[in-house]
Amino acid sequence: MIGMERTIIPKFAEIEFGIASKSAILSFIVAFGITKAITNYFTGKLANRFGRKNLLLFGWLLAIPIPFILINAQSWNWVIFANILLGISQGLTWSSTVVMKIDLVGEKDRGLAMGLNEFAGYFAVGLVAFLSGYIAQKYGITPYPFYLGIGISIIGFILTLFFVKDTRVFVHQENTTNKTEKLKNIFLETTFKNKTLSAITQAGLVNNLNDGMIWGLLPIVLLSLNYDSQNIGIITAIYPTVWGFGQLLTGKMSDIYSKKKMLFWGMLLQGVAILFIPFAVAFYQLAAISAFLGLGTALVYPTFLSAIAQATNPHQRAESIGTFRLWRDLGYAIGAIISGITADIFGINYAIILIGLITIVSSLIIEIRMPKDTI
Repeated sequence: MIGMERTIIPKFAEIEFGIASKSAILSFIVAFGITKAITNYFTGKLANRFGRKNLLLFGWLLAIPIPFILINAQSWNWVIFANILLGISQGLTWSSTVVMKIDLVGEKDRGLAMGLNEFAGYFAVGLVAFLSGYIAQKYGITPYPFYLGIGISIIGFILTLFFVKDTRVFVHQENTTNKTEKLKNIFLETTFKNKTLSAITQAGLVNNLNDGMIWGLLPIVLLSLNYDSQNIGIITAIYPTVWGFGQLLTGKMSDIYSKKKMLFWGMLLQGVAILFIPFAVAFYQLAAISAFLGLGTALVYPTFLSAIAQATNPHQRAESIGTFRLWRDLGYAIGAIISGITADIFGINYAIILIGLITIVSSLIIEIRMPKDTI
């Protein structure tokens, strides 16, 4: 669903609704990011009460009407509403799958499980970003690309209903042997007080802050360079595809190597790659930047979640992950707002450079604040 939007929504906004303002175009990402972030938090809080499967199923149910709303949108407000639904759906479904996989695997394989989870998601984002660009180029920006979303949401609901089982029982089993001390205030410790958890949380926020900028502004940059929909689809697809495939390796690496070092180098690589975007024109240059950006994100994404899981008590893990994902996905909204306003006032290149510098600062916070003995 996200891959579908990454490629076509900026052009969809201009063609269907005549919207040229960067801030207005990015408003759909703000709506998505805020609603997903808040839903992440409540999914974490409610996972033990209502069960992981029930939240997952409800999330897929909410996804089904989204493509129909986009196909029949009469104004930009319809697109905003569709992305509010998408944010709630994503918060419920993805937070549930993350917590369920951590429930299922032992301590030694958390990174591997997160790598598999994030690979599945972001490989699909990359694949559908490419397919959406191809379909839009061949058949038009609407309605055909949105048919992908209809199929995806219905299949997700059916798979969950008939094949997924709840995983709460594994939490109780693990708690009998886990010695991790309980946090006094899960929200405050994850956000500010605990050095490990708060360092991870700020990096998660900045990671999605730069992703929000890439999601909204990269297609606009490529349009300004006169790339067609198919080539925009290829370049925008490389980033999440490398991010997705890379996590098959980096997820397991985070079980073996220093989590702190992986987070530092991953954030630094993202920041440097972003700084090169304004100076790239050729297809191969932009493709390479997209690949390096994907690699940097692959280094940090499964590592965030496995590090949070390691630092928290099993009964508090879902809520701590929910808190982390609240701040991480608020990064989408914050990134879209900062980059949209900066682009409208100073130009797109200044917005991109600002986001790149913020990402490099985040890597330095990991290096300075996160304890050296974190593994």
